Formats: sequence, structure tokens, C-alpha cells
Amino acid sequence: MSDDSVTARRSLRAMLERAEDGVLLLGITPPRRSVSPEQAAQIAEVTLARLATVDLDGLILYDIDDESDRNPQERPFPYLPTMDPVSFHRDHLGSWELPSVVYRCVGKYTEPELADWLGEVDTDRVLGVFVGASSRDKGVRTGLTQAYALRDRVRADLPLGAVAITERYTRTGDEHLRMLTKQDRGASFFITQVVYDVDATKSLLSDYYYTCAQKGVAPRPVIFTLSVCGSLKTLSFLHWLGVNVPRWLENALRYSDDPLTESYQQCLVTARELAAFCRRLGVPFGFNVESVSIRKVEIEASVELAREVRDLLNG
Repeated sequence: MSDDSVTARRSLRAMLERAEDGVLLLGITPPRRSVSPEQAAQIAEVTLARLATVDLDGLILYDIDDESDRNPQERPFPYLPTMDPVSFHRDHLGSWELPSVVYRCVGKYTEPELADWLGEVDTDRVLGVFVGASSRDKGVRTGLTQAYALRDRVRADLPLGAVAITERYTRTGDEHLRMLTKQDRGASFFITQVVYDVDATKSLLSDYYYTCAQKGVAPRPVIFTLSVCGSLKTLSFLHWLGVNVPRWLENALRYSDDPLTESYQQCLVTARELAAFCRRLGVPFGFNVESVSIRKVEIEASVELAREVRDLLNG
């Protein structure tokens, strides 16, 4: 992406602050912690080359935690500790000119560790998303409420997002209230877990919008995460992560000769349907595209999907 196009593009921070439609992000997981600095640099180079082919507003860097407490079943892709996204961003993505949204699984860190990061973060280049514990039984060093309070004390100017999960709404019916609580604590945008259950997501959005109206507050941007599924193993991993794949769609993927193309087309249908619904309802929205698999074919399909989603947003 040229310097001129970067300058001309509206800033991610401004788009979120003004609750504008059309944000497009691409999510990546940092390399395994065991890689050498040279390998990490090579991975970053390949990643940046891919990112340069898409008209993005920013990048998401995930903070991966062991979630075996949430799901004791065997993980289809084994858990391997990854590099701290802050370190990967600082040491290897220096040439990335657009903003990055850095996730922080706050339970992994002590308050002083989080305070150090908050004190050093460059808010011109970085936005944050705080993620709570993966289950109520998990021991944490810093709770989500503590983390929000710490941000208010140390770095109130850091744009902060939060996670929204359709499947939790389906189970408990109160995810929209959780969103409003996080909004009250300072979250100015939301990023969803991978969306495959469109109807349930629309119900969550509807409850969120009308509860905001009742309380006299403006809804904040909701960024929907899309991810292709290119194999039965990836499908199993989506299930392990807690993503609800409707039975009809699971059958389509399971029995397809080409599940990657099948899921790709469904992701586009999902994007169009959610965009139309949000525009009609009045909820500001955007999209995040990621690959939950490390297979090259699925990563490249995700990048191509991001290109098509950009066309959809510009249309």
C-alpha cells in the first residue's frame, strides 16, 4: 500500500470514534514462541506481503491462551504458546503503517505488567481489546473489571474494544447486556467470535440495538469475524473453539468435495446479510477476516475473502 493511500484513508481510530460503517481488519496469530528471531522475521515478511494486497483499515494481533479449562476435549490443533503480540508487533512489524488492534488476555498478566504495557503503548499505532478468562474456574492474575479500571487510570486515551460472542447469547440470552456493561466501562467497539450462525447473531444485534435505545445510548461499532473452513479438521477446531455451525451448513461442509469454496461462499453470504441487517437496524458495523488454520491454502483464501469483503463495503 502506498504512502498516499495510507494518508488518504480515514484512520481506524476516527472511524471507530465516529461509529462509522465499513471498517475492515485482518486478524493474525503471532508465530510460535519457539521460533528463532530469524524465523519470526521471515514470517513477518510473508505476512506483510499478504497484507499489502488488501485495502485494510488495520490489523488484529491475537493473544493466545490455553483454553483447556473451557473445553476439556482434545484440541484438534494442539496448543502451542505463541509470541507476545506486543513483542511481535514491536520487533517485526515496524514497517506496517496502519493501526494494529492488540488483544490482551488480561488474566495472564499481573497488574504491574499490564500497567507497563499501557504506559508504553503508542496510541497512534495501537488499539487494544481486553479479553477475560475462558471460564469461571480459571485462575487469573488480573480480572477484566480490574483491567478496565487500570486502563482508565494509566492510559485513558487508549481506544479499547471488547469481545462479543453469539454463542454465549444463545446459551444465556444476556450477551447484549454484557456488551453494554463493557461499553459503560470504556469499550468503544466490539469484535465478535467467528460468525457462522447468522440468525442468532442478528438476534443479538437486535437486542443490543433496542436496549441501547431504551437506555438512551448510541450503539458502538460491531466488527464481525469471518473465517473460512477448508477441512474437517478445521471444522472440528471451530467446534472446539465454541463456534456454532448450523447443522445444514455443517452437512454442506462435511460432504462437499471442496469445503473451502463452500465455506468461502457462505462467508460472503454472511457478510452481505449482516451488512444489510445492520444498515437497516442502525448498528455501525465492519468485518474482521481471519484463518483459524495455519494451512497456507486457508490463509490465502482468507486474504482473498478480505478483498471481496472490501468490495462489498465499498459497494
